[in-house]
Parts: sequence; structure tokens; C-alpha cells
Amino acid sequence: MSDSPRPARRGRLARSAAALAVLCGLAAYIGIHQVTGSKGAPRCAVGSGDNRYEFTPEQASNAATIAAVGTSRGLPERAVTIALATALQESALRNIEHGDRDSLGLFQQRPSMGWGTPEQIMDPVYSAGKFYEGLEKVPGYSRMPLTVAAQKVQKSGFPQAYAKHEPDATLLSAALTGRAPAALSCTADLKEGGPGDPALVRTELVRAFGESAAPTSVSGGPAAGRSAAEPVDLQVPVRGPDRRGWELAQWAVARASTLRVAEVSYGGKVWRADDSGGDWESAPSAGDAAPKPPTVHLRLTR
Repeated sequence: MSDSPRPARRGRLARSAAALAVLCGLAAYIGIHQVTGSKGAPRCAVGSGDNRYEFTPEQASNAATIAAVGTSRGLPERAVTIALATALQESALRNIEHGDRDSLGLFQQRPSMGWGTPEQIMDPVYSAGKFYEGLEKVPGYSRMPLTVAAQKVQKSGFPQAYAKHEPDATLLSAALTGRAPAALSCTADLKEGGPGDPALVRTELVRAFGESAAPTSVSGGPAAGRSAAEPVDLQVPVRGPDRRGWELAQWAVARASTLRVAEVSYGGKVWRADDSGGDWESAPSAGDAAPKPPTVHLRLTR
């Protein structure tokens, strides 16, 4: 009787054992990550399903600044959409220190063409303001195709390139101008980097939105004569419609990684940096407490 089938059988057994080992390893990997709560790299998102745009906290922070500068100038959401689409094309919403010839920053503005000094252009608040300044000089820009309006400001060598970013820019502007409440979700890893600085948060709010967005109260932390382990809370007034409150709240979420914001609450919703999903949730009920002037509540890292 021939023994030739035996090697084949041993080969099949070896392959089955190897496959089982791979499955066991995969199961262990998944189990470990579920136990440790690994979230992966921080990320942000707007939209849902096929109509969804995902981006990094750095991009979210820059997008929030661009939107805030636009609304603080009294410009419509369409202007913010145009600006965001332009920055998506020019820099992918990254404040880069290089580009074609002497182009710099979010909008790839050139010092040699009168946009400002390199230091000014690398300031997102300044560069966004200069873009809007140019856009406001374009008659009827809000009724133009986006790519036409952007090109009249930028004078790019690739004028049709802006159009492809309009869907993502539209999602971003809806959230960051407050028209779409609780539409921006972000995860943030704040375990390292030190405590949040309320003075810095105030400065950034005022630079982006003006003095009307300065916090009206700050509590907690050593500055208030309390333990350094206690969180620092800021109350940002909402002077205007509910949409304004959501604009401020989602600005804070978008800039959470930069400004060390651990929690944001507004309009019956709360966002927490330690939430693995990064989504807004229903806030605890205030019961029968007397109504107060609307504010956005920010809690900084300890």
C-alpha cells in the first residue's frame, strides 16, 4: 500500500494549524484593544454616510478659525464655504510654510504679491481676513459659481480646482457657522500636554470672534484659589441667535486639541474629549433651575 497521501495530509494539518493561530492572534488583538479602549489617532468628522468628510484636529482647528473670521465680519455662510473650499485646495487646511515660489499658509498667499509679511500670512486669523477682504471686493460673489468667486481672489493657475472641494466645504461651513447643530464630532487625546490655559482660550476667542465672545466668568484652578487638580470652567456668552451658540460650541470642539478643552456643553448637548466616539450626547437635565442667559460652557484639562 502506498504512503504518498500522508505528506499531503500533514500539509493540510499544518495549514489548518497556522490559520487557527492567525485567528487566535486576531481575536487577542481585538480583545486587548477593546479592554484598553484604543481610539487610534484623533480625528474629526462632519456629515454622515456617503456625504461625510473626515479630517484631522489640525485641519479642524484651521477650518474653525476661517469660519469664525468670516462670521465675525458679518459675512454669509456662502462666503465661509468659498473660503474653506479655497483653503482645502491650496493647503488641505494645513498652515504650511512652503508652496509655489514664495506662497505660504492656509491660502498660499505670496508676500511678494502684497498679501503681507511671511509672519502675518502664517497667522490663520490674518490670512483668513485677507482672503475675505479680497472676496468682499468681488461684486455678486455669493451668486457666482464657487470656483469663479475663489479664482477672482486667488488668481490661481488651476482655476477649476476649487469646485471639487465644494461638497466638503459646504458640510464644514454648515457646522462651523452653527446652522447644523452638533454636526461636528471630534476625538481628542488630552492625556499629555499639561493643563488648559484660560487666558489663551480667551485670547483665541477674542481674536476669532471679537470681544463679544470673551468669557464672562472663569472658575476653578489655582488662579481661583483652588486646588490645581480641579478643572477650570469658562462661560462664554451667546449674544445673538441659537446658531451663534452652536458656532461657538463647535469652534471649541474643533480647537479642543490645541486649546486643551476637555468638555463643551450647549443647547442641552455635551461633548467630552474622553468619549471614544467623539460625538455629542444629551446633557443631564437641569431640573427646575431658573433659566439663565444662554452660554457655552467650556471645561479645560486639569
